[in-house]
Amino acid sequence: MTATGKPSPLYEVHHDLGATFTEFAGWTMPVRYSSDLAEHRAVRQAAGMFDLSHMGEIEVTGSQAGQALDYAVVGTVSTLKPGKARYTMLCAEDGGVMDDLVVYRLAEDRFLVVANAANVTVVAEALTERAARFSGATVTDRSAEYALIAVQGPASPEIVRAVCDADVDGLKYYSAAPAQVTGHDVLLSRTGYTGEDGFELYCAPDHAAEVWAKLAEVGKPHDLLPPGLAARETLRLEAGRPRYGKELSGEGTRSDPGLEG
Repeated sequence: MTATGKPSPLYEVHHDLGATFTEFAGWTMPVRYSSDLAEHRAVRQAAGMFDLSHMGEIEVTGSQAGQALDYAVVGTVSTLKPGKARYTMLCAEDGGVMDDLVVYRLAEDRFLVVANAANVTVVAEALTERAARFSGATVTDRSAEYALIAVQGPASPEIVRAVCDADVDGLKYYSAAPAQVTGHDVLLSRTGYTGEDGFELYCAPDHAAEVWAKLAEVGKPHDLLPPGLAARETLRLEAGRPRYGKELSGEGTRSDPGLEG
């Protein structure tokens, strides 16, 4: 398929791997490389490496960043310690879900909000509007500055441990730490969407191909495969994870898919 949407920083890598592409939220992304079943099983039994560069990254900074986010999203994020993350949602005044998010606290005065590809503009605009009442909070869409690679599955700790200088074993679930892979700075988080142990690596788009290649090299003896969006969908369904546009929408509240509490 010819790329008519926005290409991922890893588009050429996927093309060389023989991926079949699909349009998703304005992006051209790999839907599969081989068979959906083989890619699904790789994540459950060994490891899979996903390109999630279509996701959006929005920074909230300043002395009142935590207060602004407490006002803007569901629950309390100002109590997070630096290096910790929380799953939350952005809701409309009527309770409808605008997007589900992961919020990282990178420093006392700096948070990173990760939004779904289809909702980046909506989330950035809503956060900007809600943060406007806090003089010590600034919202900046940094999506163009990040590529995102996820390594998921039972073999993922061994693979990630071999390529980066971070304390992988000490990195707890929903935690994040700065690291280096092939000499490039990454934000390494122990998060994911598959129901398996796994990691997500945020890096500069220009470094994504090199980071991907190193992970692929180290992962090969562990039977790592690159799954596409089709396998990601079946994995998240099997794990009971909701997705915006499916179980989550502006017409339903967070209690509808059983997420209240």
